[in-house]
Amino acid sequence: MRKRVYRFFGGLLTAQETWLNRMADRGYRLVRTGKLLYEFAECEPGQVQYGLEFIGQKARGSAEEYRTFLEDMGYRVFYKNINLNLSVGKVRWRPWAEKSGQIATNASTFNRELLIVEKHNDGTAFQLHTTCEDRKTYYKTLRKPYLFFCSMSAVFGLLMRNWVGIGFAALFLVPLVLYQMELVRLNRQARLEE
Repeated sequence: MRKRVYRFFGGLLTAQETWLNRMADRGYRLVRTGKLLYEFAECEPGQVQYGLEFIGQKARGSAEEYRTFLEDMGYRVFYKNINLNLSVGKVRWRPWAEKSGQIATNASTFNRELLIVEKHNDGTAFQLHTTCEDRKTYYKTLRKPYLFFCSMSAVFGLLMRNWVGIGFAALFLVPLVLYQMELVRLNRQARLEE
């Protein structure tokens, strides 16, 4: 039996990952994703585990290489959007991305900013980034788009004396603060391990 669930998490990747792992613990395995859709099939409770990876900064080629690398390691991988872009034929400029990934189109990484990675539950914790330095680099990458949009919204809101721009800045501030707090925690952990 299949189960369809419609959810939107935006930039709250930890919440999305936690929810997917709860669904797996209840005996539902992901089989398909859409803009808001998560489709599950029944499985043994706790049979699989999920991890999320932000790849919105990557060019199409390096995103495909990374996906192939994960699949070669035995993982199942699904693309997922991070934004609600409900139109077709969009182009986005991503100034925080790597050089060839700064222009995102439908043919590249537009609406495919996340990878949902599934692995068979072998009883060990599932982490795509295992070293402290690797996790710090990853969270800095996650933080960049929110820092950019928060700054731009705040500047435009203040210059135009527009509360809507300041409101958007506040919305972008939530994931920005969460990722910054994780970076602070990782920096403390790195100092303790030295």
